[in-house]
Amino acid sequence: MVKIKDYLNSKIIDIQPLLALVLQKNSANLIINDGYRLTTKEKIKLDSLIEKRNKGVPFAYLSGYKGFYNSDFKVTCDTLIPRPETELLIDIALDLYDENQVISVLDLGTGSGIIAITLANQRLNWKITAIDICNKALLVAKQNAKRTKINFIKNDWLNNINKKFDLIISNPPYIKINSKYLKELKYEPTKALVAGKEGLDDINKIINNAPNNLNKNGYLLLEHGYDQQAKISKILQTNFNIIKKFKDYNTKNRAILAQLK
Repeated sequence: MVKIKDYLNSKIIDIQPLLALVLQKNSANLIINDGYRLTTKEKIKLDSLIEKRNKGVPFAYLSGYKGFYNSDFKVTCDTLIPRPETELLIDIALDLYDENQVISVLDLGTGSGIIAITLANQRLNWKITAIDICNKALLVAKQNAKRTKINFIKNDWLNNINKKFDLIISNPPYIKINSKYLKELKYEPTKALVAGKEGLDDINKIINNAPNNLNKNGYLLLEHGYDQQAKISKILQTNFNIIKKFKDYNTKNRAILAQLK
């Protein structure tokens, strides 16, 4: 039978985390026990995962989890895989208000719930609502939320939402319909990625409707594509001011914050 070290010495993509997933061992244990011989069942499971990974299935979908802001979140093919760039939204939101201030927050297009849940964990006194149009995504978000108090709602963006909030935050779809990047993202839900010819269809909807759902001096915080910041800033100027632009940790334009006039 094949030993752990036989796999570790191979050039198979992500072989160490795949071994760790199948054998339920951390990296150190794999190395210490590299003479362990995989059982037939373990080898079959590992080879199946290797085949899927080689086809391009993201490791997060194979493991079922992805780290975000020091926590692990369940993900499925119905939700986007959390990315470090989105952690920027968390930092911006937390810096907006005093730690003891009580505010109401709406997370639009919550997906696996990473934004809403992370904010709720960081600010226990914030009242948070999370919206998504996908039932399966909402189910994942609710599972991730566990005992976290979040009001989850199935809805199409802000349509027929009558409540007002102090902060509306969103990582909406913003990729252009024919973008070359979609080939790299073929296993992730297209509806959570693509937003029309310029990638701005959903962002436009949010910006145009947000004034009706924001309290006085309320904020809108959006993640966006690296080349969309100038266009979004122009759209915001009709109903918003104090527009602030942010770069992600790779120094690419990534987020924009605006306050209601």
